[in-house]
Amino acid sequence: MKLPSTPLARLVLYTVAAFALLGLVKPFTTRLAAQSEADGGPSSLPAPTGSESAPSAPTTPAPRQAENDLNVFSLAMNGGFFMYPIYALSILGVTMTIERAIALRRSRVLPAGLVTALGQLGSHNAGFDPRKAYRICQQYPSSAANVIRAMLLKVGRPVAEVEHTISETSNREAGRLYHNIRWINLAASVAPLLGLIGTIQGMIIAFHEFTALAPGQNQAATLAAGIYVALVTTFAGLTVAIPAAVASHYFEGRIILFFHEIDELAFNLLPQLERYEGRLRFSRQSVDGDAEGQAGDPPMAAVASK
Repeated sequence: MKLPSTPLARLVLYTVAAFALLGLVKPFTTRLAAQSEADGGPSSLPAPTGSESAPSAPTTPAPRQAENDLNVFSLAMNGGFFMYPIYALSILGVTMTIERAIALRRSRVLPAGLVTALGQLGSHNAGFDPRKAYRICQQYPSSAANVIRAMLLKVGRPVAEVEHTISETSNREAGRLYHNIRWINLAASVAPLLGLIGTIQGMIIAFHEFTALAPGQNQAATLAAGIYVALVTTFAGLTVAIPAAVASHYFEGRIILFFHEIDELAFNLLPQLERYEGRLRFSRQSVDGDAEGQAGDPPMAAVASK
């Protein structure tokens, strides 16, 4: 059987498997509870005597003991060995989510100042100057600036080569931004698996203890206690996996949206570079070597005649 390729689909599959496991266990525990009540429930109470036949005043049930209350922290500590890698995955998922939330801000990927400055340069009466555009990209270091600079370094080459450079650089920058999202996908994929393995291990232990009980002991209570502790790992795994899957899909969609805008920006600038095809050879050294006083020179200062 081939597992689904996307983290969300795998998460849905693991959740369905967990509920199927619960559905298999519940009828068995229900029958045990009914059998235990039939064997030792009412008969364990003293038979009423004649002197006790008169109705007595209603009594208030005693409050539950504090130690019998459900304590999530103690359950998490008693969940078994597989809780520790789930803890590690939760820390990894939270850390990478915070890191990607900071790294995928618009100011780090597609600054508004870069878009505005390139738009103003393109509408300038003197025409589009690749050197000025390159300097603007240096002022706004970002993924969009890296794509535009790679495009500008191909000025004078055939348009097909420039388009290939735009596509190649966009893919490289997108892969760089996507890198740490893989760790979030890892948490979303592995955490529910660890939860299921921990639950299966806990149920094996619970049924083993169930078979070792002496006659007359409350078998249903012992088995139920082992099962609800074992199910903690499934709960913990899904608690880690669901937010991680949501965060992963959000960041992936954000990257796709950013690079649609970056490609649109680059291809809007491309027609203004076509007039330099075969007439201009542009390089990083030619821009870095320009003096400040030459910043306003026309672009043809870097033109070499064929």
